[in-house]
Amino acid sequence: MSQRRVVITGMGALAPNGSNVQSFWDSLAAGRSGIGPVTLFDVTGYDCRIAGEVKGFEPAAHFKNPKDARRADRYSQLAMAAAKEAVAQAKLEGDASIDLDRVATIIGSGIGGLKTLEEQHTNLMQKGPGRVSPFMIPMMISNMASGMIAIEFGFRGPNFAVVTACATSAQSVGEAWRLIRDGDVDVAVAGGSEAAVVPLGLSGFASMKAMSTRNDDPTRASRPWDKERDGFVLGEGAGVVVIEELEHAKRRGVPILGEIVGYATTCDAYHMTSPDWQGAKKAMEGALKKANLKPEQIGYINAHGTSTGLGDVSEVKAIKAVFGEQTKIPVSSTKSMTGHTLGAAGSVELIACVKALENQLLPPTINLDNPDEGCDLDFVPHKARPHQFDYALSNSFGFGGHNACLIAAKFKE
Repeated sequence: MSQRRVVITGMGALAPNGSNVQSFWDSLAAGRSGIGPVTLFDVTGYDCRIAGEVKGFEPAAHFKNPKDARRADRYSQLAMAAAKEAVAQAKLEGDASIDLDRVATIIGSGIGGLKTLEEQHTNLMQKGPGRVSPFMIPMMISNMASGMIAIEFGFRGPNFAVVTACATSAQSVGEAWRLIRDGDVDVAVAGGSEAAVVPLGLSGFASMKAMSTRNDDPTRASRPWDKERDGFVLGEGAGVVVIEELEHAKRRGVPILGEIVGYATTCDAYHMTSPDWQGAKKAMEGALKKANLKPEQIGYINAHGTSTGLGDVSEVKAIKAVFGEQTKIPVSSTKSMTGHTLGAAGSVELIACVKALENQLLPPTINLDNPDEGCDLDFVPHKARPHQFDYALSNSFGFGGHNACLIAAKFKE
C-alpha cells in the first residue's frame, strides 16, 4: 500500500493561558502568560508556590453522564474536555459514514491520576483501608483518559496510552499518525493530558531543584534560554487532535486544518534526567527524513525549551547539529507562557504550530531578556512575529531520555 497522507481535522486544548484552542492561541499571539500563584491547594511551606493552572474548569459540562465526571481524575477530565472540542470541530460525532472500528484513540499522560493517588493514600493513612475508594485504581491509571474518551464516543479501534514523560503526547500523535499512514485505521483521536499541580507533584519536582522559585514574579518565572532562568514552572493542561486520512476527510467534507508529514522517536539511553543532545538530534533528523524534507525547508521550530539550565543548552546543540551552526530558522518556546505541561506539552505545542502555520505568525518566547551563553538561536523574543512558512517542527523530550519530534505542514493539495 502506498503511504497515505494524514491531515488534521480537529483540535482541542486546555492550557493555563486558554480554555480552548482559540483563547489559547490568542494568548500565545499576545505573549500572555497563564502562570500565577497556586490556588488549587495551600502552598504554605513550599519552596515553589507558582504554577500554570487551568482556570475556571467545570468538568461535568464535558461528560454526557455527570457521574462519569465525578469518577474521573482531573487529568482525565481535562483530556475529555479537549477531546470534546476536537471531535466537535472534526464533526466526528453523528457522522454515519465513519466506521467506528477504524477510529483509534491514543491519549497519554506522563504521570496519570496523581491527585487521586494522593487523596486515597491520605484516606488510607488517616481512616484505614476500608475508606479507600473502589474507584481509586480506574481513576488513577494512565490509560483511563483514553478509555473514557472511547467510551464517550464509541470509538472501537486501537486504544492505548503512551507514557514517556514529557514526550508522551507528541509520541501519542506520532503513533496515531503511523496507524493511519499504514492503513490500520482511518481516523485517530490523539494527544495527552496532565494534572500534576497537586501537593505531591509540586513537592516532588521541587525536591529535584528543577523548578523556578521566582514566586514573587510568576509571569516572568518561565524564561527559556535566559541567563537568569532558574528552572521550569509546572503546568497542567490537555491537547487533543483529530487526525484523518486525506481522502477520508475529503469524502466527509470537513475543513482541513493542516497536515502531519513527519514523526520520529528516539531514546538517549544515557541518563534518567540529564539529556544527551545526540538523541534529540537523531529524532529531528528522523522526522525530516520521514517528511522527505531538507532542514532549510523548516520555517519554525517550537522547541521543548523548558527553562532549565541543562535542557535548554542541550536542545540548542541538537538544533545546531541538524540545521547548522549559523541557522536562521526562528525558534520559540511557548512554555514561557504555559509553563511545562509535562505529558500534555507535545500535543498542546503541536496545536500551537498548526495555528502558527494558519496565521503565519510565530508565537514568542517571553521573558527572554538576556540569552545565556551558548543560547544564540533566533528565539523570537517578547513579541509574536509575522513569518511566511510552510513547515513547523515541534520538539518534545522527556525524563528517561525519550525524544519525539513532529513536523506539521500547511495543507496543500
